[in-house]
Amino acid sequence: MTGAQIAVLVCSVAAAILLVAAFCLYSNNKLGVSRYKLTDPKISRPFRIVHLSDLHAKRFGKNNCRLVKLVKKCKPDIIAFTGDIIHLYRKPGEAAAIEFVEQLSKIAPFYYVSGNHEMRYKNYREFSKRLTDAGAIILENEYVITHGAAIVGLGCAQLKNNTIFQVTPDFDIYKILLAHEPQYLRRFARAGYDLVLSGHAHGGQWRIPFIGQGLYAPGQGLLPELTAGRHSIGSTNMIISRGLGNSEFPLRINNRPEVVVIDLAPAQQSGQGGN
Repeated sequence: MTGAQIAVLVCSVAAAILLVAAFCLYSNNKLGVSRYKLTDPKISRPFRIVHLSDLHAKRFGKNNCRLVKLVKKCKPDIIAFTGDIIHLYRKPGEAAAIEFVEQLSKIAPFYYVSGNHEMRYKNYREFSKRLTDAGAIILENEYVITHGAAIVGLGCAQLKNNTIFQVTPDFDIYKILLAHEPQYLRRFARAGYDLVLSGHAHGGQWRIPFIGQGLYAPGQGLLPELTAGRHSIGSTNMIISRGLGNSEFPLRINNRPEVVVIDLAPAQQSGQGGN
C-alpha cells in the first residue's frame, strides 16, 4: 500500500468516526416532540398534557434551558412526569431534578410518580419532600381530579408489590394513569384506565432504522414490544415516552430524547373514543 493510499484510508476512517460521533451526539441531545390526539365521550373539555419521563439527572443546556423552553412552547395545561428523575447508579443528581421541577411547575401543574431509581434510592423520602417544595404534585397510589379527568399515580413500589391497580372511585370519568413501567399494560386495561402514560423502556435504547424496533428494555428483554408510542387494548390507550436521559447504558442510537404532547378532546359523536 502506497503512502497516498494509507493517507486516504486514514482520512476515511477519521471521517467515519466523526460521522458516528456526530450522529451519537444528535441521538442523545437533540430533543424531539411526538404528538398525539385522543378523543373520548368521557372527556368534558379539551386539554393538553406534556408527558416527560426518565430524566436521569440529565441537563439540556444550562439549568435545562433547552428542555424548559421547549416544554413552555408546547403550552401544556398539565405536565406529567412518569419516573426516574434521578440516577441511582451514578451521582443521583438531586440538584438537576429540583431545578427542573422548579422551572416546569411554573409553566403548568407538574404531576409526578416515582420510578425504579427513586424506589431504590435510600434518601427518597427526604428527596420527595424537596420535590414537593419545588412544586411537584406527587401521586403515590392516589389520584386528583382536574380538567374533568381523574389523574392517578402509582409509584414504582406499588407496581412491584402488585398493588390493586384501580384506585379511583367507581364513576364515569376519564381516568389517566401515570405508571413508570409499561409492561403491565394488560393489568392496567383490566382495571379500566382510559389512558396510561409510562416510560422506563428508553425506547429500547438502540432503535433499528426504518422499522423503529428497540433492541432491549428492562423487564421485557430483547426486542421488546412496549418501548415507545401508542399501544391499545380495548378502550385503554397507553402512550410510552422514550425518555430524556440514559440509565446504566449511557448511549442512545437512532433514539432521540422525547417530549410527548397529548391533546385530549371530547368525542365528536357519542360512542367515539380513542382516535
